[in-house]
Amino acid sequence: MAEPLALYVHWPFCVSKCPYCDFNSHVRESVDQAAWRAALLADLRHEAALLPGRTVGSIFFGGGTPSLMPPATVAAVIAEADALWGLADDVEITLEANPNSVEVANFADLAAAGVNRVSIGVQSFDAEVLEFLGRAHSEDEARRAIAAAQASFDRVSFDLIYARPGQSLAGWESELAGALAFGTDHLSLYQLTIEPGTRFATLAAKGDLTIPDGDEAADLFDATQAMTRAAGLPRYEVSNHARVGQESRHNLAYWSYADYAGVGPGAHGRRLGQATERHKKPENFIAAVARNGHGLKVEADLPPHERATEAMLMGLRLTEGIDLARIEARSGLPRAAFVDAAAVARLAGHGLMRADSDRLAVTDEGILLLDSILSEVVKTH
Repeated sequence: MAEPLALYVHWPFCVSKCPYCDFNSHVRESVDQAAWRAALLADLRHEAALLPGRTVGSIFFGGGTPSLMPPATVAAVIAEADALWGLADDVEITLEANPNSVEVANFADLAAAGVNRVSIGVQSFDAEVLEFLGRAHSEDEARRAIAAAQASFDRVSFDLIYARPGQSLAGWESELAGALAFGTDHLSLYQLTIEPGTRFATLAAKGDLTIPDGDEAADLFDATQAMTRAAGLPRYEVSNHARVGQESRHNLAYWSYADYAGVGPGAHGRRLGQATERHKKPENFIAAVARNGHGLKVEADLPPHERATEAMLMGLRLTEGIDLARIEARSGLPRAAFVDAAAVARLAGHGLMRADSDRLAVTDEGILLLDSILSEVVKTH
């Protein structure tokens, strides 16, 4: 029985562009909703023809700002995925939302369309910080959005960004305590990073923006782990925390290197040993669908070594780590080809990794050093 398939659907439009964002998001005066619905459904049908005999275990509407999608479009995509593949009985259907009142007004209709999990981009409950992050909502809107989501959806998650310029440990502990008090079963807590090509990168280069250094960031991270664990939401991935059983199944498909189909502008996919990528710019995507019946820009066979490397880089982000036998099966390579056993032994001796027959994981002590651990452990050729 083939594993359930994860389906990612990209909605590229936003009301405004945030200064830290490097995602494929675009601001447009108007959007032809009928044309976009037709294009997404055509792209979906093309992908389904290449991945027959699967059941969809999760659907994730990402963006951009998918809560700006008309609920009827969301419903049409879900219905089409069901008709083409069939949805698992316990299918997880997540939609990313901003806490703006316009979008929150759609929550009941989105739930009726089949969405059963929502992920809200709160980022902060502090008005000054929201302005600094270029967010178009207030603290009150954020609180109201979480409450409205909890009334409409079975499962609710929200994001916060910490390790911001000038943020104190006490200030973050107070903000995180407030976030945990909502009682959601999932939280995504990201340390602010300066991504190339963003407005923040320009400010940082001029010396106008400084984020906490390694030691300060580590203290903030440690406090985050202690508080979330105490609240029953332990970390299961570098930045993601959940009550046991409430992890994002869709994201787990990425991290455990399962197949996923990606439709919509700029969407990436992994299907049957191939990497797929759609045209990024909305206009180019629409034109490609009109021309070819799909939005594909890239379809490339992934060499075994690249598959193994990707699986390692994704899987070691998980607290439970990776199953080496699974990566051997997915790549067709023996583990000696992609794991440096001597480096693992050395790092395990320092308490930075755990190695147990088929299972390999980075410990809590090692997770802040993840990038350097990966560079030592993963054989890339």
